[in-house]
Amino acid sequence: MRLTRVLLAASVLTITACSAPAAEEPPGDPRTVRVATYNASMNRPAAGDLVAALRSGTDPQIRSVADVVQRNAPDMLLLNEFDYSDGAVDLFRDNYLAVGDAPIDYPFAYTAPVNTGEPSGLDLDGDGRSDGPNDAWGFGQFPGQYGMVVLSKFPLDAAAVRTFQTFRWADMPDNLLPREYYGANSDALRLSSKSHWDVPVDIDGRVIHLLVSHPTPPSFDGPEDRNGRRNHDEIRLTADYIAGADYLVDDTGLAGGLPDGSSFVVLGDQNSDPVDGDSYPGAIAQLLDSPALQDPAPTSPTAGTDTADFADPVPGDLRVDYVLPSTDLTVTGSGVFWPAPGEPGAELLSASDHRLVWVDLQV
Repeated sequence: MRLTRVLLAASVLTITACSAPAAEEPPGDPRTVRVATYNASMNRPAAGDLVAALRSGTDPQIRSVADVVQRNAPDMLLLNEFDYSDGAVDLFRDNYLAVGDAPIDYPFAYTAPVNTGEPSGLDLDGDGRSDGPNDAWGFGQFPGQYGMVVLSKFPLDAAAVRTFQTFRWADMPDNLLPREYYGANSDALRLSSKSHWDVPVDIDGRVIHLLVSHPTPPSFDGPEDRNGRRNHDEIRLTADYIAGADYLVDDTGLAGGLPDGSSFVVLGDQNSDPVDGDSYPGAIAQLLDSPALQDPAPTSPTAGTDTADFADPVPGDLRVDYVLPSTDLTVTGSGVFWPAPGEPGAELLSASDHRLVWVDLQV
C-alpha cells in the first residue's frame, strides 16, 4: 500500500511512502549506503506525455533508465529531468523499477513543483509576448517540465524539507543578474531555474541532508551571458546554503542556511564543468573548492571523470553531474556508469546523454 501526503505551504509538495520499512542492521554497526544522481532525460514535449509512457509500462527509453538504476542499485537517488506530475513517481516505481530481472524498491520519494515552464506573466525575452517558454520562471514548454525526484530506501523527514523555488535572484548579495538585459523585470526574477531542495534522510537515526538542484545550462543566450550568470549564482545558492548564509529565505519564509555540523550530500546535474564548456568563470569551483565538502571525483574507465556525452567536437564530453559529500562522511567508493561499447550495459547508454554517478558512504 502506498500512502501519499500532500503538504500546503508556499507551494505544494508531495512525499510518498509505502509501508515496507528500510532494511535494518544492528544498532551501532556502520552501514555503507550508495548515493547517486542521474539526469534521466525523462522529460517529454507536452504535459501528460510522461505519465502516459509511465502508465504503459513499455516505454523503451524509460525501461533503459530503470535498468541503469537497477544495475547500480543506489540507496538514495536524485533523478533530474523527470516531468513533475501527480502520480508519475508511483507509476515509475510500480511499472518500471519494480519489474525486470533486478527489481528495486524505493519506499520513500520526494517531488515538488519546479520553475521550468511555470508562467511568469512577464516578457522576459523581449519578443513582445509573455507566454513563451523563455518567459517562464525557468525555460520550459509547460509547468513541471524538466522536474526532479528523490527516491530513497530510507525515511525522509517531511516536516524538515526546505525548498527555494521562489527565492528571487535580486535578493542574493553581489549577484550576477544582468539588469541591462532584463530591465524592469529584474527584481521579479526567480534564481532557481527548477528549484533547490534540502531533503533530510534518516539513516538509522543519523540525518543526512540531500541538497539537490539542476541549474540552467550556461548557454542558449547572448553576449549578456544571462544563463551563464544564472548558472553561476544557482550553484552559489547551494554553496551559500552550506555556509549558513542568513540572506536565504525558503518558500515557507524561514531564513538561514544549513545548520552548523550537518551532514549532507550535494546532488545534481550542475551544468558546469571545472575545465571545459561555457560556464561563467569559477562556477562549479564554488562547490569543488569548498572546505565543507569533499570531491570523490568518480570515474569510469571509458571517459574518466566526464559524466555527459554531448555533441562533438563542441561541447564534447563534460563533467556536469556531481555527488559531493560533506567532509564528515567517509567515502568508500565511487564511479560513473559508462560501460565501453560491447560491455554489459552499454546498450542502455542511449537512454540519456548523461551518466549515473554514484558514491558509497559509510554512515
